[in-house]
Amino acid sequence: MNLVTAIGLMAGTLTTISFLPQAIKTWKSKSAKDISLAMFLTFCLGVILWIIYGICIKDLPVIATNSLTLILSGTILFFKFKYK
Repeated sequence: MNLVTAIGLMAGTLTTISFLPQAIKTWKSKSAKDISLAMFLTFCLGVILWIIYGICIKDLPVIATNSLTLILSGTILFFKFKYK
């Protein structure tokens, strides 16, 4: 693995795990009232486009980290609908 790929994976990992505390907090509190629905819908759409872009350019860090980000942000979005 080259340095650029390692940096990409590390950057993606850090930005991906940044959603973990919010997902855990929302799950534990069973409240998503302070989470912006518009922001998370827009964000998830953007992440889907990043995944498509990563597939088109065959870039593992973009594909892997954005796939995990979509899972975490999608979980928060799910909680937003579940815990209205």
